[in-house]
Amino acid sequence: MLLTVTVPAGWAGPLRRAVWILVAVATVSSLGYAVSRREVPVPAGQMPGYEGAVAGLVAAQGLLLVLIAAVTLARRRAQPAGSRALLRGLGTPLVAAMSVTVASAYTATLVFRTADQLDRGRIPDPIRNNPPALGPLEPPVGYWWAALAGLAALLVVSAAIAVTLPVARHRRRAYARHVVERDYPDAPAEATPRLDAVRSTIARSFVTDELGPTFVAFFVISSVGLATVALDLIGIGPTQLVARLGRRHDTLAVLTAYVTDVGIWVISLLVIGLLILGYRPYRSPETRRLVGVLWDLGTFWPRTVHPFAPPCYAARAVPELARRVTALAAQGPVVISGHSHGSVLAAATVLQLPPEALPHVALLTHGSPLHRIYARLYPAYLGEQALRDVGDRIGWRWRNLWRDTDPIGGPIFADPGLRAHLPPAAGAVDVRLRDPRSVVVEAPDTVPPPVERHWHYHTEPEYREAVRELVDDIRADAPG
Repeated sequence: MLLTVTVPAGWAGPLRRAVWILVAVATVSSLGYAVSRREVPVPAGQMPGYEGAVAGLVAAQGLLLVLIAAVTLARRRAQPAGSRALLRGLGTPLVAAMSVTVASAYTATLVFRTADQLDRGRIPDPIRNNPPALGPLEPPVGYWWAALAGLAALLVVSAAIAVTLPVARHRRRAYARHVVERDYPDAPAEATPRLDAVRSTIARSFVTDELGPTFVAFFVISSVGLATVALDLIGIGPTQLVARLGRRHDTLAVLTAYVTDVGIWVISLLVIGLLILGYRPYRSPETRRLVGVLWDLGTFWPRTVHPFAPPCYAARAVPELARRVTALAAQGPVVISGHSHGSVLAAATVLQLPPEALPHVALLTHGSPLHRIYARLYPAYLGEQALRDVGDRIGWRWRNLWRDTDPIGGPIFADPGLRAHLPPAAGAVDVRLRDPRSVVVEAPDTVPPPVERHWHYHTEPEYREAVRELVDDIRADAPG
């Protein structure tokens, strides 16, 4: 229900309480049944109904993924011409497929690790039977397919990265070389190591833009995994399928069992890695910053998108910022400055301002992912039409500072197909900054200026100049 229905804000509390009540009733009922039953026959193989329940769950998830993909493809036809959404607008089914695949793989690992402990270290398998003294432990075949699909997805994604990045490296290096030659045409010979470092930084900043084929490969593997739904429903696992196809060649079935075992162990190591990643932010500022970026990205959206996470901070921050800006606009010019994810909040605030405040407001974004990430990943909410609306509402009193070395931020209206439908004033929005300012030591410093990448835009002289220009534009355009 949480995946298919948008729950109104007023229903969120009652729905959450109802879910907790159902969980409590199910838990108490299960414990009561376990205590009241004195003599329970020991089932052979699996718990009654367990196989069917898991198969039904996998089938329901597969059906939901198909519906999400169908709706996404239908909505693509409504996109304006020239729109370039990430993965051609298939980001939603991709994230859904990734969630289902990871959740299924982790669940399978938990079940197999538990069974591994219960049968004294022997991984259960229908081909390699346990000794009679231990008893048969046969997890649902859906978990076998999940473990095998998790290993296949990991191998395919790793292979896609290994192929994609070297293929795109020449293009990224050529662009970086062009930028360096344009920015530092008269660099002395002693600055060669510094120029090489700048070129490498620029090339690395575009690595994330080259991972599209990797995501496509993952989506294909996840989609192929849906074909196992039919096999789940009839209870045929990987080893059983190979045994039937190979007939007398039991070696292939045993080999498949070992490959599946490897998948289980690999996913177990990934779980350990996830736990380490959860601990690293307490010790590493860089890891804490990365996790913070991902956390901000997720919790920006309403709670129906992430029902088990903290409440959406944008639902509180944007209205409060809009009220603050409205009050200040009644007293004089207001420049809303937003860095990185703050630029998303700033743009959302502009869309929420009342008409009487707009003539007194300008927007300054820097290191902004508005177009590079949000317009491409969430085109239905912060797409190119929304960005045009932001510019129109404030009379295009907008400056966006960006650098080629920035791996997150970028230009907003650099696409020629997009700029063709914009007023001439939109051409002044994007302001590119040279980074670093110089590749030689400037007096009285003893080292060359640092490569700032995504940080410290507010210390640049272009930032102060943009503020002055925007204030002058407000005073020139404001009525009265």
